[in-house]
Amino acid sequence: MSEVRSSVTGMSVLPPAPFGRMITAMITPFLADGALDEAGAAQLAVRLVDAGNEALVVNGTTGESPTTTDAEKARLVRIVVEAVAGRARVVAGVGTNDTAHTAQLARAAEAAGAHGLLVVAPYYSKPPQAGLALHFTTIADATGLPVMIYDIPGRTGVPVATDTLVQLAEHPRIVAVKDAKDDLAASSWVMARTDLAYYSGTDALTLPLLSIGACGVVSVVSHVATPAIRAMIEAIGAGEVGRAIALHQGLLPAYEGIFRTQGVILAKAALRLAGLPAGPVRPPLVDATPAEVARLRVDLAAATLDVVDPRGAGARQQPSGPPAGFAVVAAGEVS
Repeated sequence: MSEVRSSVTGMSVLPPAPFGRMITAMITPFLADGALDEAGAAQLAVRLVDAGNEALVVNGTTGESPTTTDAEKARLVRIVVEAVAGRARVVAGVGTNDTAHTAQLARAAEAAGAHGLLVVAPYYSKPPQAGLALHFTTIADATGLPVMIYDIPGRTGVPVATDTLVQLAEHPRIVAVKDAKDDLAASSWVMARTDLAYYSGTDALTLPLLSIGACGVVSVVSHVATPAIRAMIEAIGAGEVGRAIALHQGLLPAYEGIFRTQGVILAKAALRLAGLPAGPVRPPLVDATPAEVARLRVDLAAATLDVVDPRGAGARQQPSGPPAGFAVVAAGEVS
């Protein structure tokens, strides 16, 4: 796959990013009755691209893929592809613990217009490394789309081993890894031995991963903090290490806040606070409690979510706290 040029400026010291550098793992908006909110999904996708995302992942874990139907998944891809209208890539999550079903979802995503596939390691079954390799290559052979492997052993129960990733990198359509293994040494070895593009899959480790050779992030916190996260990527790409560290530290309250409980729950709560489409979560998830929402307000009020350029339009430079219109309150206002 040829490199997709990133629209993020100042990237000379970062490696190529086949899907762009700033990617949000998008929630799936639902209506009050739990049905897919098609208009809300289109609105949110446009909002996220306007905020600076170069790609969106739909139907991932953050999109509540375990509880959406195959038909809803295909419909969501079509809606988001149409909404972003070529301004961003749409990467479809298709991973399950059934290789045949995953291949079916991959073909459906391709038919719906997806630009790439996110394929999580098969969960619960705990296959050996040979089984992981077979799973990923089977999915890569099922379509003509580029594949991003999602390595998240905390959810799947099985890490994708370094040697397995090196082997998979030989496949022409396996081009990237969403890395939530949280093992910087292991990730370093894969990056040293392959041309796989590494994306941070753990928000709080985005800057450390970028510093050792990652190319970007697939973020949950970016639902409310794309400008600051993107500015951090720009800063490290431009060699402005001090500014990147300052932005990373400013994002820490948001990183902690969104993940005080399951990330989808509080990402949707944050979007509701901002007046953006989200709706409820589907069981077995449960919506945030009033106490959790109150604490989230405090966390987001303490975070750097946006940055502004003192020179006017263009590259953002200085932290400015929550973006205009974001519904947060100061700590003293929460009982």
